[in-house]
Amino acid sequence: MFGVLDKGKIEKVINENVIGRLGCYGDGKMYLLPISYAYDGEYIYAHSLEGLKISIMRKNPTVCFQVDTMKDMADWESVLLWGTFEELTIEEDKKAAVQSLMNRQLPLVSSETVKLSPEWPFHTGDYSTISGIIFRINITEKTGRYEELEVREGEIKSGKVHSR
Repeated sequence: MFGVLDKGKIEKVINENVIGRLGCYGDGKMYLLPISYAYDGEYIYAHSLEGLKISIMRKNPTVCFQVDTMKDMADWESVLLWGTFEELTIEEDKKAAVQSLMNRQLPLVSSETVKLSPEWPFHTGDYSTISGIIFRINITEKTGRYEELEVREGEIKSGKVHSR
């Protein structure tokens, strides 16, 4: 069965994940890539080194962001957000963003790109040790879809549905 996620389920999907896909467009190129993020109920926060995505978003700040959970091909939830890229330059905004990024629950094994500073996962409070760009996505629209397996009476007994 396909369906539309309600607001609560949309928030749950965004809050329970730390990897999403950022989509941006500029210079005749569509660019889509996975990034780690934090979410505070209003903004998506992220950190990046200078590169193509930052260059594109500075020229065209309109972006989309996608997050999903997938148990299997018949049991998934997907959320799509639209918004505006905002490079954070005011110290208080940067500190709040870094705090959100530091407070998220990360997997035990994380890549170098997730680390905000050499001291990660700890922070000395010295924000000058964090290199790169801290940015946020000001979310303007959210939508979500899901699929779940419909179990009809008798299918489990007949072997058409296998337990997980």
